[in-house]
Amino acid sequence: MSDSMKLSTPGFDPQALSQAQAGNLKNKGPNIKDVGKAAQEFEAVFLSQMLGQMWQGVEADDTFGGGEAENTWRGMMVEEYGKQIAKAGGVGIADDVKAAMIRMQEQEQGKGSK
Repeated sequence: MSDSMKLSTPGFDPQALSQAQAGNLKNKGPNIKDVGKAAQEFEAVFLSQMLGQMWQGVEADDTFGGGEAENTWRGMMVEEYGKQIAKAGGVGIADDVKAAMIRMQEQEQGKGSK
């Protein structure tokens, strides 16, 4: 995703993301790697759901095995597609989720210091 797209995404806070990447968060909660992993997993689940809808109307083809076995394993295939797309950079959802999680941690930290 280009920087211009990130800056125009509603709710995206590039400053919070850059602070987190630089390790400037004072929060003693989950580290930035954990936050990034959780955001990527969220995007993978979202993408799997979207891909599942796409594959819902596609019938199994006998040319490549088809039948009930293909229908049985299709859900796992779609789930893995979602994981691989997210791992390869996804569609940008993980960046927004990560930034939102960082903001929430900072807000919680601010409440605890009052």
